[in-house]
Amino acid sequence: MASSTRVLIAGCGDVGSRLGVRLAEGGWEVHGLRRSVACLPAAIRPVAADLQADGCPPGWPTGELDYLVYCAAANQRDEAGYRAIYVEGLRRVLDWLAQHGQRPKRLLFVSSSGVYGQQQGEWVDEDSPAQAAGFSGQVMREAEQLALHSGIAATRVRLAGLYGPGRQWLLSQVRQGYRVASEPPLYANRIHVEDAAGLLAFLLQADARGVALADCYLGVDDEPAPLHEVVAWLREQLGVSHWAPEATVRRAGSKRCSNARARALGWAPSYPSYREGYGAILADASFSA
Repeated sequence: MASSTRVLIAGCGDVGSRLGVRLAEGGWEVHGLRRSVACLPAAIRPVAADLQADGCPPGWPTGELDYLVYCAAANQRDEAGYRAIYVEGLRRVLDWLAQHGQRPKRLLFVSSSGVYGQQQGEWVDEDSPAQAAGFSGQVMREAEQLALHSGIAATRVRLAGLYGPGRQWLLSQVRQGYRVASEPPLYANRIHVEDAAGLLAFLLQADARGVALADCYLGVDDEPAPLHEVVAWLREQLGVSHWAPEATVRRAGSKRCSNARARALGWAPSYPSYREGYGAILADASFSA
């Protein structure tokens, strides 16, 4: 019997755990690295580690690793916090691989559509300039470059705004009468957490079959939408009629991200727009805002 494909998911939180379960169901051997391993699903082998601490974790898997997924999330939202997790954390994991003589076939680095600085509603794809002015996008680009120059074949997956169970900020804001500018349209991009995990699994499984991957994919649904349209739809679904007393909110940034490259490879989101994704959340009997 052939041995299982082995993957280490570093930063195995919400998206990483969903990914790990999908891969384990497909027969993969999945190792999940995070500080609190008690939160990991049973299908994922725990690796207790702090990405901000030196010293290879004692539970590091031995033997060959076929894939590394770097899927960490900063818990400190300033430049130092971002650099500590995305740049220095990745550097540590690469060092731990080297210490064990492990050379995965591919590194999947989970990045963000925040690397783009477009603000006029432009369509962007993987070849568009990624020149965000803020520290978060700049640090993420720095981490992307570290991945690309790691000596391991690397693919960046730039995820748009994640939403889904446990990620209901917008729903809560709408219930409070959230206002957003309608002119000019403020385009927002999103992907359901299950689709984010599904895209990562799709790319890994494609690579394992010998499909040639590009070095970058945008993870986003089919329908970038003006935020005021999303808010209007959610107000109707939630039965909200009041508006917050504050002046209209103007969020920074406006762009439309294309998922054409991932779709051309054969991937399709299960929640193609905010209507299906938020509709599923609202239909869940356990939902409460």
